[in-house]
Amino acid sequence: MYDICIIGAGVTGCAVARELSRYEAKVCVIEKCEDVCCGTSKANSAIVHAGFDAPEGSLMARMNVEGNRMMDRLARELDFPFRRNGSLVVCMNEEDLPGLQALYDRGMKNGVEGLRILSGEEAREMEPNLSDALAGALYAPSGGIVCPFGMTIALAENANVNGVEFQFDTEVVKIRKEEQYYGIETNRGLVESRYVVNAAGVYADVIHNMVSGRKIKITPRRGDYYLLDHSAGNHVTRTIFQLPTRLGKGVLVSPTVHGNLIVGPTAIDVEDREGTNTTREGMDELAVKAGMTVKNLPLGQVITSFAGLRAHEEGHEFIIGEAEDAKQFIDAAGIESPGLSSAPAIGVMVAKLLRERMGLWEKEGFIPERKGILNPAELGMEERNALIREKPAYGTIVCRCESVTEGELIDAIHRPVGARSLDGIKRRTRTGMGRCQAGFCSPRTMEILARELGMGMEEITKCGGSSAVVMGRTKESMGKGGQGL
Repeated sequence: MYDICIIGAGVTGCAVARELSRYEAKVCVIEKCEDVCCGTSKANSAIVHAGFDAPEGSLMARMNVEGNRMMDRLARELDFPFRRNGSLVVCMNEEDLPGLQALYDRGMKNGVEGLRILSGEEAREMEPNLSDALAGALYAPSGGIVCPFGMTIALAENANVNGVEFQFDTEVVKIRKEEQYYGIETNRGLVESRYVVNAAGVYADVIHNMVSGRKIKITPRRGDYYLLDHSAGNHVTRTIFQLPTRLGKGVLVSPTVHGNLIVGPTAIDVEDREGTNTTREGMDELAVKAGMTVKNLPLGQVITSFAGLRAHEEGHEFIIGEAEDAKQFIDAAGIESPGLSSAPAIGVMVAKLLRERMGLWEKEGFIPERKGILNPAELGMEERNALIREKPAYGTIVCRCESVTEGELIDAIHRPVGARSLDGIKRRTRTGMGRCQAGFCSPRTMEILARELGMGMEEITKCGGSSAVVMGRTKESMGKGGQGL
């Protein structure tokens, strides 16, 4: 019996878990995938929005602005990459300039600080690669960029160190309400909890509708992206947005905290809640639309393309709070953009609600800080050499594109909520995220995973489930004289 069970280990669920770990309560997170950060949280624009886009007075606007303001302190406490690079919403036609003014006015009402409307010339002075046809821009210095993997994993690790349990490969099949608690039936058995927090992303309506007669509907909205090599990372230094439409904020061009350039997303409503396939049409759309606002885009430097799904709620509003006809069931649903920016504030809001409902009190010895994986490249030469003498694995490069060492992989595996797959290693260390896209480092990464976890090579997966990489038994697993594949 748990006090609180959180369904979903994306950035929202992990933010809630981290805030709840401040209190004396038995808390668990259940996740249908094999790791944290496997859904929307792993495939998005990696943007911390300033907060001028959401309608004034909306919960979405309030959570966005509050979450943005929390980000500097959170990044320091939990040691994940975040940078306030600022953003520009660009307007290509004089007749659309009132749209910039409307965004400015909305942002001021939402409490966004430092907003300015720029002329086309002023904007091009800030970003020389903006289109020559630019008519004006809205500048938001509080906009930022973040590593969504790093942020989600940091929240999860800190929650785990402070007592929150994580159960992976655990899919909710049915929820039934008992007199004082919920019985959550999963593919791995029954979980019982006094309170339930629904942070299930594109499945949040499915979970909600299991217990409530007041149905909600989430539509998966696919967004395609290009990711460009480090050599293109300085093509723009700020996040470049287009004037938003009813389908979202348009196609953006932005640097990433790791030195790449990202272009996207499209906005295509789909039925498949796992439909993250890219399309030729989507890629072509990105190239055309991004090229309208940013000139000379070096698309020859694309190293990969990917797609993510946003959990679009019909009313385009966050649904956060106790379900009216399902007491002790707390929704954190419809968390689409600006969900990543809003997650810290959502965590605080949900934890406060539960604290008041349940009479929780703060625990002694809460650990607010977490240190990320040691990167030898960030050390001085003398300090790095001393580290390698003490721990030689930090002197062995596994991923040449991103200069990741064996020591970093070992750390990623043995940390709280550690990596168990190639993608788990990738999200924690960037192994395989470089120009060759894991073409060279995967075999060595698999060997390290197998050795550190005491598994056979045929048991190592790309992303859990049925995604085994080696289809058959290796000589090592079969013993001397075996017919390995």
